[in-house]
Amino acid sequence: MKHTKKLVIGSISTMLLLGGCVSVENSKENTNSNSTETTEKDNQDERYVSVQDYTGEGYMPRNGEETDKIAKDHKEEISEAVQKFFIDTYRTEVKVHNVVGSQDAATVFVESVGVPHFYTYAVVPIDKQNEEVKLDRVFTQEGQVEDAIKGGLYYQIFKEEFAQLDNYIEELVSKGEVVGRTTESLENVGGVGFMTPYYFISTSIHDVALEKLYKTYMENPNIDINELKEGFESSNFEPKRLTISVQLYMSEKNEQPSEEIFNQLCKDIEVLQNIPKGSYSVTLNDNLIDKLTAIGIKDNSLEIIDPNYIVRE
Repeated sequence: MKHTKKLVIGSISTMLLLGGCVSVENSKENTNSNSTETTEKDNQDERYVSVQDYTGEGYMPRNGEETDKIAKDHKEEISEAVQKFFIDTYRTEVKVHNVVGSQDAATVFVESVGVPHFYTYAVVPIDKQNEEVKLDRVFTQEGQVEDAIKGGLYYQIFKEEFAQLDNYIEELVSKGEVVGRTTESLENVGGVGFMTPYYFISTSIHDVALEKLYKTYMENPNIDINELKEGFESSNFEPKRLTISVQLYMSEKNEQPSEEIFNQLCKDIEVLQNIPKGSYSVTLNDNLIDKLTAIGIKDNSLEIIDPNYIVRE
């Protein structure tokens, strides 16, 4: 089984690359270099926590320090504005889990109420100089919420097939060697659409069947799921345009990602019966996740990613 190691550029990997190119000319420079590397490593060690302990605490978008306090001081009115925005724009009720500062704005993580289920986020601009929150200018990233709704609807109309996938992953996790993310971390810093502790769904605007599914729902958010399922144009659905990203972590803190487990996981996804159609990416990380970014992928992660997806048609 082939796998791809995805390199995530961060301060520690940059430091190591530079370290291989710099010749030390005297002991003083060597001492300074070692001191800098130690500081860099200490900073990295502080950033990473065990995935079982991670709830989203410590998450901080770049340049969010100045706006974070303003955002938290105005959390109640920000939450109300965002909830109204989702009702008005997407005819969807949401609950707010977390508000954090980002560059010139507050990032607001929400979860939909009821069906379709998904996690996403909105942005509320902040005037830092006047410490003013622009409650009338809430917005979301283009296509982001539409993608979340489509993924949630796809899960719902193929719930039986997803149950097969869920049962397989839960059985694998029950053996004690791998784990997923905590539900709290999905609530507080997830925000990428339909998510479980073990995988998330991404869709494409170019899939005709999914686009029609979304439009039908938006016309009548109270439509019965069975009616949506009956109207789903499977002949127009392209599995290559929907990605199911499976992401697991080793359960032990100091354990490297297991190639044996990773290869078996990939092989099983290739042959499992009655699982959802789509393009599967597979990632196995070590036990640690970056608390500032909520990302677990690192240099040692094992991955099958685009363009090598496992396509189930």
